[in-house]
Amino acid sequence: MSENQTKYSADSIQALEGMEHVRMRPSMYIGDVGSRGLHHLVYEVVDNSIDEAMAGHCDRISVTINEDNSVSTEDNGRGIPVGIHKKEGVSALEVVMTKIGAGGKFDKDSYKVSGGLHGVGVSCVNALSEKLVATVHRDGKIWEQEYSKGKSLEPVKEVGKSDKTGTIVTFLPDKTIFQDINTYSYDILANRLRELSFLNKGITITITDKRNKDKDGNDVHEEFYSKDGLVEFIKFLDDTREPIMKDVIAFEGEKNGVPVEVAMVYNTSYSENLHSYVNNINTHEGGTHLSGFRRGLTHTLKKYSETSGMLDKLKFDISGDDFREGLTAIISVKVAEPQFEGQTKTKLGNKEVSASVSQAVSEMLRDYLEEHPEDAKTIVQKVILAAQARHAAQKAREMVQRKSVMSIGGLPGKLSDCSEQDPAKCEVFLVEGDSAGGTAKQGRDRAFQAILPLRGKILNVEKAMQHKVFENEEIRNIFTALGVTIGTEEDSKALNIEKLRYHKVVIMCDADIDGSHISTLILTFFFRYMRELVENGHVFIATPPLYLVKKGAKKEYAWNNDQRDNIMMKFGDSCKVQRYKGLGEMNATQLWETTMNPEFRTLRRVDIVNGIEADRIFSMLMGDEVPPRREFIENNAIYANIDA
Repeated sequence: MSENQTKYSADSIQALEGMEHVRMRPSMYIGDVGSRGLHHLVYEVVDNSIDEAMAGHCDRISVTINEDNSVSTEDNGRGIPVGIHKKEGVSALEVVMTKIGAGGKFDKDSYKVSGGLHGVGVSCVNALSEKLVATVHRDGKIWEQEYSKGKSLEPVKEVGKSDKTGTIVTFLPDKTIFQDINTYSYDILANRLRELSFLNKGITITITDKRNKDKDGNDVHEEFYSKDGLVEFIKFLDDTREPIMKDVIAFEGEKNGVPVEVAMVYNTSYSENLHSYVNNINTHEGGTHLSGFRRGLTHTLKKYSETSGMLDKLKFDISGDDFREGLTAIISVKVAEPQFEGQTKTKLGNKEVSASVSQAVSEMLRDYLEEHPEDAKTIVQKVILAAQARHAAQKAREMVQRKSVMSIGGLPGKLSDCSEQDPAKCEVFLVEGDSAGGTAKQGRDRAFQAILPLRGKILNVEKAMQHKVFENEEIRNIFTALGVTIGTEEDSKALNIEKLRYHKVVIMCDADIDGSHISTLILTFFFRYMRELVENGHVFIATPPLYLVKKGAKKEYAWNNDQRDNIMMKFGDSCKVQRYKGLGEMNATQLWETTMNPEFRTLRRVDIVNGIEADRIFSMLMGDEVPPRREFIENNAIYANIDA
């Protein structure tokens, strides 16, 4: 062993300064350096303005995507202090912008509650930006400082007079950090800002996109304002579902020192949609506030149901799941010192919050049931139907469990499995139809690629009761082939993916309207019943080509009309164009080289960027309400024939 390999001394230890560490390990601070992390930069800056609003000092926030893809945020808050910081010896503005852990969020007199708990937000944005300019309107003056990659380029300077207060931050993400995705999505940002307006009623939030124009030639622009907060949020979420009650049940108040806001409504669907927030942070994994909501809901509804006598003829017990079928609810709490599990802030751990939410929900629901006896009866009838369906589903689910074994005999007959045993190296293609499935079997690499043909359009789970879902043969085959199990005594929809047999699940359908519909049906199933697979990055969509352009011995594939036209121009006159109407029109070699070969194919990974918006879109596209679906298709479809 060489001297260099064995030498380990004090000089081997690297001590990175805060900003250097952020730039070297950005994913530790913002999640990743893809689309999610890029947009998280905007959220961190906006969170500072929201914190000002929550403290009562701001009622207007604007976000602008500039032509160069930089983003400007502006609020009418107090403005970040610019005086000299006693300990650091520089302006407080510079301390906030360049020091990890600096900020007013640690001073309880400045902010009672805050989303940016850890104090790393805006300084991390600065570290990951090739340029950032902070402009402060405060004390009748305008102050400004410019930074690059987390370091100030000059001291804070006075640049003018002002009769207003507030902070403007303009930053351009560093392309050396965000190499693959460095362009902002208007829709992703707009959805988050709309969400914030519902969670913080009375605040006006605007977004402007200077890169794009509307039909009148103006910059694309939206304004969000909510007067009734979560009540409006619930109506927005459930606008594509049919309610079974007249009003939204809502509560807003303080319990045991914890501000609690809850809104809920029952609809005719069979899915449970619970969304929880702590200090405006969407807690995807729930936590004590969600546990408190479930406990308060179950206890109060069960007590009312038993007292009413409506359960007397029921021969089995009601479970917690039964009380939540067809329920859409939002739980939002404000906690002075939230304890999150991990920096990602996805699960609340404060034990005292559970009792506060449970008490608030119990009081809210008890009062509503007493004041609205007809709605109360309708809700209990829905619960009884859910319980009956659950018992029917249990047998169907047990059938899935029995078939989900690792032995070859337990796998679906249509599955053409691969020889590799390591799930991390295996992928399965869910293929539309037996014909395309046969071609895929011939073209695949049998070592690591499995093929599961699906017969026609699978069941629309958005409009099906749970036991119908588990009784469906195609869906049972998917469960069995993947090796996952579903359902426990505590939660009938809990998914166990420990024995997942393939770490890539690829949806491969025709590149036409029917293929898109089948893909959407499959995605709806994954979102409602196998969401963990999507959240863990296991679900992908294949992208087969639309055209093959040939001239003599030359040939190229095209995935859209523009590519086709460019290839035709390059090839010149007399070239032939073949339009692929379906996967079955390609031979095995063509399907392999365009859609299945890892070296050349393009797989689109399915991510849940915004669970609220995903829930709303699936409900709209696959539910019973036609008008919103028609409007969505007319606004978004490239080609479509609209009928009822």
